[in-house]
Amino acid sequence: MSVFSTYVQLGFHHIFNLRAYDHLVFLLALCAPYVLQDWRRVVALVTSFTVGHSITLALATLNVVQYSPAVIELLIPITIVLTCLLNLARAGSAGSRITDRPGPQPVVLALPNLLALAFGLIHGLGFSSYLRELLGQQSRPLLELLSFNLGVELGQLVIVLLILLLGFTLLRGLRVHRRDWLLVSTGAALGIALTLLVGR
Repeated sequence: MSVFSTYVQLGFHHIFNLRAYDHLVFLLALCAPYVLQDWRRVVALVTSFTVGHSITLALATLNVVQYSPAVIELLIPITIVLTCLLNLARAGSAGSRITDRPGPQPVVLALPNLLALAFGLIHGLGFSSYLRELLGQQSRPLLELLSFNLGVELGQLVIVLLILLLGFTLLRGLRVHRRDWLLVSTGAALGIALTLLVGR
């Protein structure tokens, strides 16, 4: 197996497993306001998040930036809490405008994408300790960085697809209201994030 495919698999499995539950919960919070028809906007959000974590993952792995792992472990649940609060504010202000069949909307919204990018910078530092353990003493692991990031991106896209499909099943199959889905999924993410925050 090539180095490229090996690190793609490592990146995929690093995000697509229950040990990465803090990142999974962040993706749940990130996707909660959207439905399957919004997939372009969700891809834009996830890509913004990926750009952010790719930057800091590379900088930290190459020892360009130094950071405190304890601080990053604290900041990751804070990013989830802030995302959830934004969701709840959106649910409260939108009111009846949150419907099961939204009208045409722009693919990129400045604030959510900028926040996803900024929070990705924090999550990238969380990924870097794992990748540095894998790389050992390599000083220029450019191929490994690229393929690991690609694997993480693929894993994230699978996760958000599953979240959107779950939402679609509930909204269309069980006739759950979109606002209820937003509140329940956001509430679950917020509860887990607060538990993490207190524990850390």
